[in-house]
Order: sequence, then structure tokens, then C-alpha cells
Amino acid sequence: MGAGTGQHLHVEGNSLLHRMSATAKLVGLLALVVVVVAIPKGAWFALAGSLCLGMLVLVSTGVSARHTLPRLAVDLPFVVFALVLPFVATGTRVPLGPVTVSESGLVAAGTLLAKASTGALVGVAFAVTTAPRDLVLALQQLRVPDPMVSIVSFMVRYLSVVSGELARMRIALASRGFRGRSLRSWPTIAASAGALFVRSFERGERVHLAMLSRGYAGRLPALEAPTTTPSMWALALAPAAIAGGLLVGALR
Repeated sequence: MGAGTGQHLHVEGNSLLHRMSATAKLVGLLALVVVVVAIPKGAWFALAGSLCLGMLVLVSTGVSARHTLPRLAVDLPFVVFALVLPFVATGTRVPLGPVTVSESGLVAAGTLLAKASTGALVGVAFAVTTAPRDLVLALQQLRVPDPMVSIVSFMVRYLSVVSGELARMRIALASRGFRGRSLRSWPTIAASAGALFVRSFERGERVHLAMLSRGYAGRLPALEAPTTTPSMWALALAPAAIAGGLLVGALR
């Protein structure tokens, strides 16, 4: 991968999470998410504990809020859905200030918000401490099927390329006086999206042919991944273990 690829996500640092093996971090992330998802609806103590755990993981990265807060925007769709859910769900209605909401919808909204926010927090923590190249190495080390590794690798590699192409198209439209503020601008936006798709597809075809001419046979060259020590495994799985304890307490 070229230098700077995916650096809009990764932030250089020297925290413990930065130095940890990407393989251990990925397994720990997946384990924590699975445990948090398994927490039953309305188990507020366990949900609040998992949310605090996610915040602690993000803070431990040592990355400033200036870098992490914009990345947490991935949680906004879940926040919007959680805010709407109490008003559209059915069931017993309870007063909430000047309005009445569904009691079951309120519980489901709180549960969804806690789980989604926890996942977003630990996901951002993983993204800002893991370079794209290390992610690909981790997938190879975990024996993920080669086609999936290739898809992830190329997606990370060319996301910035397509984003740059989109930025240039927006500048070109703006320089010609385009302002997308009404329904009449939709055909132009649709045409631009179609042009971006065609350019991306053609670029992919050229890259694929170039790789085939250099001996590519559907498998990325296996690179030597950093060693994952037992202490790294223990530290990476510690949040999932703590969340597991909260889950057991919630099920009692």
C-alpha cells in the first residue's frame, strides 16, 4: 500500500493500543462487540458499564478529541433512530414531559443507543490505532479467505483515491457555478454520481489488468505479521472479559 493510504482514519501515537498487535486488537474488538450485543434489553447497569468501558478504551488511545469526535459521527444514524423509536413503537404509553411515548420503545431505544455507542467507541479506537497495512496482515494471520482479504485491502487502498476524485468533481462543479440547493440540481448530482462510478470501474479494470500482467493469481503476497505475545492477547481480551462479567450479572 502506498504511503498515506487510509491515514484519514489512522492517527500515529505511542499508546499501548498503538503498540499492540492488530490481530489481538481485532479479535478483542469482535469479542467485545459480540458480548455487548448479547446483553439483554433493559439491563441498564450492564449497558452503562459497557458504555463506560468503550469510553475508557477510546481514551486509552491517547488520541485527542479533535481526531476522535468527528469519527464518532458513524453513530449518528443509530442516535436518530433511537430518538424516533419511542414515538413510533406500539405498546403501553407513558408520559415523558409534555408528550407520551411507548414504554417498550423507550427501553429499546436506550438499549440500542448504549450498544451502538459502545460499538462506535471501540471501533474508532481500533481505527485510530491500527494502520491499514496492519489490518490486512491481521486478516491474513487469522486465516480469513483470500477473496475477502483482497476486497478489504483494495477498499482501504482506493477509498482515498475515489474520495479525491469526488473532491475534484465537486470543485469542478462549483467552479462552473453549480449550487445543489433545489430539486432541479438532482439530475446534475445523478450524472456526477454516474460519472464517478464509471471512472472508478474503469480504474479498477486497469488496476486488475496491471496486476494480472505482474503475476497476480487471486492471492495477495503473504507478509510476515508482528508477533502477538500472550500479554497482548490478555490485554486485548480484557474488555470483553469485563463485559462478559456484566452480562453474567445481568442474566442472574
